[in-house]
Amino acid sequence: MNLFSEHADAGFNLLPADGIVNYYGAVCSRQQADHYFKTLLNTIEWKNDEAFIFGKHYITKRKVAWYADRSIEYSYSNITRSSLPWTATLLELKKIAEEKTMETYNSCLLNLYHTGDEGMAWHSDDEPSLEPHGAIASLSFGAERIFKFKHKQTNEVVSTFLEHGSLLVMKGATQENWLHRLPKTTKVNSPRINLTFRKMLS
Repeated sequence: MNLFSEHADAGFNLLPADGIVNYYGAVCSRQQADHYFKTLLNTIEWKNDEAFIFGKHYITKRKVAWYADRSIEYSYSNITRSSLPWTATLLELKKIAEEKTMETYNSCLLNLYHTGDEGMAWHSDDEPSLEPHGAIASLSFGAERIFKFKHKQTNEVVSTFLEHGSLLVMKGATQENWLHRLPKTTKVNSPRINLTFRKMLS
């Protein structure tokens, strides 16, 4: 199933069952999106992501950063990350995400993909430190990329296209029943920044 962003409807569920994903399309002007992209690229404390998989230590080309309301640790891929305090720009973007989704968030994991050679494998954001069935708001800036979901039982795949300055929200039972990924592509030679606003348990 292919659902492209020119048909973006925040009230429409991209998933056929067992979860809720809403795509809002662009939530700011092109000029604003360009501004946020440049600011995030130059002011966020980016670091190469790390993971321990089957006892081996991997360092990715992709870079990440973790920001939150207070000192909140987040563990995934057997690595624990300590949060940085919000920047003014991140607080602006958090406000946009909260107003659009009518949810609240206390943290944000950012990803920087330098080119289409960098992506993310199938996974779910289902760590026990995340609020169960909590919303995850994903803002995208820079290169426009395909984003995919795959049902854990049926293997049905749903695809969408994430625009510069766009917002996508995953909530309900999505993480329990669906995997998601950012496929690699040879067609993209410019960077993309993704912000995933989350609600961590206290």
